[in-house]
Amino acid sequence: MELITIGVLARRAGMGAGTLRYYEALGLITPAARTRGRYRLYREAELRRLRFIRRCQELGFSLEEIAVLLGLNEGRTARAADVKRLTDEKRRDIDRRIRDLERMKQGLERLSERCHGEGPASECPILAALNADDDCAEVS
Repeated sequence: MELITIGVLARRAGMGAGTLRYYEALGLITPAARTRGRYRLYREAELRRLRFIRRCQELGFSLEEIAVLLGLNEGRTARAADVKRLTDEKRRDIDRRIRDLERMKQGLERLSERCHGEGPASECPILAALNADDDCAEVS
């Protein structure tokens, strides 16, 4: 079993050593051993774990959610239903965020349509709407 340093692992994973130390602090990865000088040594298997983590992040999972998925991935009694539930929850969360982003975009479009981009900023209808005292001002 070959052990590799954190620098080698980071390079192979395309991540910084600081990121790996952070993941270790969160319990997402674990060094197999330490040298006499207290340098971390990892098994090659940690590279697969890091690729799993990166793929999860690309899909929008938080590090907390990734920890759960790692546990399910490695658990002998884990159920596919649990993985599906987490995936569906993430999809619904993303759908909510997309709706929120669309609402924000529409608000910005309405504000932008009010301003011709001419004259002093003190007369800008966008700033007037953002400075409005009432909560009902049409911003969003």
